[in-house]
Amino acid sequence: MVFRKLPGVSASGMGLRLSQKFVFLLFLSGLVTLCFGALFFLPDSVRLKRIFLSKTETQPVTAGSGSENDAKEHLKRPKEQEHPRGMTSAKGETSTKLKSLSRKPPLSHEATEARLAVGRAQEDMTLPRLKTETASAKATTSHHLDTFSYNKFKGCLLKPPLGRDNGKPSDPQTNERREKVKEMMKFSWDNYKLYAWGKNELRPLTKNGHIGNMFGGLRGASIIDSLDTLYIMGLMEEYNDAKEWVQTSLDLNSNGEASLFEVNIRYVGGLLSAYYLTGEEMYKKKVMELGEKLLPAFNTPTGIPRGVINLGSGTSWSWGWASAGSSILAEFGTLHLEFVHLSELSRNQIYTDKVMNIRKLLNKIEKPQGLYPNFLSPVSGNWVQHHVSIGGLGDSFYEYLIKSYLMSDKTDDNAKKMYYGALEAIEANLVQKSPGGLTYMAEWRGGILDHKMGHLACFSGGMIGIGADDGAPEKRQHYLDLAAEITHTCHESYTRSATKLGPEAFRFDGSVEATATRLSDRYYILRPEVIESYMYMWRLTHDPKYREWGWEAVEALEQHCRVEFGFSGIRDVYTMTASHDNMQQSFFLSETLKYLYLLFSDDDLLSLEDWVFNTEAHPLPIIRESCMQDMATQAKTVSE
Repeated sequence: MVFRKLPGVSASGMGLRLSQKFVFLLFLSGLVTLCFGALFFLPDSVRLKRIFLSKTETQPVTAGSGSENDAKEHLKRPKEQEHPRGMTSAKGETSTKLKSLSRKPPLSHEATEARLAVGRAQEDMTLPRLKTETASAKATTSHHLDTFSYNKFKGCLLKPPLGRDNGKPSDPQTNERREKVKEMMKFSWDNYKLYAWGKNELRPLTKNGHIGNMFGGLRGASIIDSLDTLYIMGLMEEYNDAKEWVQTSLDLNSNGEASLFEVNIRYVGGLLSAYYLTGEEMYKKKVMELGEKLLPAFNTPTGIPRGVINLGSGTSWSWGWASAGSSILAEFGTLHLEFVHLSELSRNQIYTDKVMNIRKLLNKIEKPQGLYPNFLSPVSGNWVQHHVSIGGLGDSFYEYLIKSYLMSDKTDDNAKKMYYGALEAIEANLVQKSPGGLTYMAEWRGGILDHKMGHLACFSGGMIGIGADDGAPEKRQHYLDLAAEITHTCHESYTRSATKLGPEAFRFDGSVEATATRLSDRYYILRPEVIESYMYMWRLTHDPKYREWGWEAVEALEQHCRVEFGFSGIRDVYTMTASHDNMQQSFFLSETLKYLYLLFSDDDLLSLEDWVFNTEAHPLPIIRESCMQDMATQAKTVSE
């Protein structure tokens, strides 16, 4: 290289200056490198790391492998159970396996943009966000208390969880009916323990266990789902067997493909309720370990979690049948209760932040007619298709809005606003009256009504009932009346069948009302939703008809679903010739029998003043932050 000589500067002098500058720059760069390296090794450097390592690793979307019809329209939550229809659903529609269908309909503009966004996101991948978020989860504790105190929590309950006398009713007939439900639970449990112990469900006809693939290798779904039911029924020998299994055999180190939704409502919800009812630290330890494994599902461009997660690797993706790689409203909208309690127990805000981010996005995007469609892209944050249902695919999203408000001790004003806004839109667009005078919830498809109501939608009678008191004063009685009308319609769907059990879906077409018109809708798989509404409406009104309706259901279950070695769903509620599906669903133990037991108990057993039930009927306590703070202050004063 040739250096041009500068005026008045010798070649040797210029070389000396260049050497000095080079040494100085070398020293300076070394000093900067040393400083930044030191920052990364400081104990409290997580937040600094996140400044530099904030890019998101995005998992591939299973896009466009099925239309809304491919999802069989009525699905809410996939539950891997065998059933002739071969699909899955929200509160347990049975299936063998979710399948990606080969035909691919033309993608909408939104879906096309979603795919392009995936490509852009994948081009922008850097370090996995899982590592930084796990570190952040351990470092960030912004809660007002250092650790959760179970004794302080119990001190903030208005009533003992099990009531004055375990909720035993004074009326002899009611108590006899309650004891019958308890016997049904023991019968179901004993056969599960004998023939399917450690498996996820019992097959009562073939006397063996069923595992399925909805829980990512986790086992014992019926055990986890039964913990609180056994405990409140006073079946302590059975409860202790279940507790021992959780302590010694519940292996959370699985590496399978799990439904985020199902693992959350059954396993997280079941372990949380077991902890809050008993104070056993083992349950708390297990649920915190499991909760952390669910966080990577939120690693998407929008923070909307995908529906399927590998609990071992943290990889997540969307259901193959979900339109254009969508996430499902009833799935990502049914995490709030459990995740807030995970933050409560861990004193770590990350769980609450995850579900609050979902709320922020839903509040930001436009909603057709004020309604929430069932499919949302976790990549673009846009709706995919405009199908709205209070049954499958949508249901528990609305349930968790009002229950989030109640669980917050009525301080979560955002949840309250979202719930009553959604209910107003539902009334304006979906609530219908049949020629025979039955009130029902139709489904909405881009402005066109489908006059069908699913069994899953029958939870809405209870939901509207528990939210009646907190609506606008002039509408409170209206909401209670609406709740009663919907519950009456669902009861009618039971009474119009030969078995006095309700079908999976019923229609209002012409002269047909509250009746299944398709063979594929005639089955009953031990579902709880109608009985759930009976229980809530009993507690809200004490109208004796709700207990009578519940007893009708008990008699029908005994006659048509009880087999020699457990309880089984049936394939056709309109024929007295039973065709059993050979599956004792875990939610039968968690929900159906628990709601029946509560229906025939006094109101102080799991009082609604202290508890809300997640969508799997696991009781979670109302969080009274001001009470917990006061007790903490008092304890501090005493210690000083």
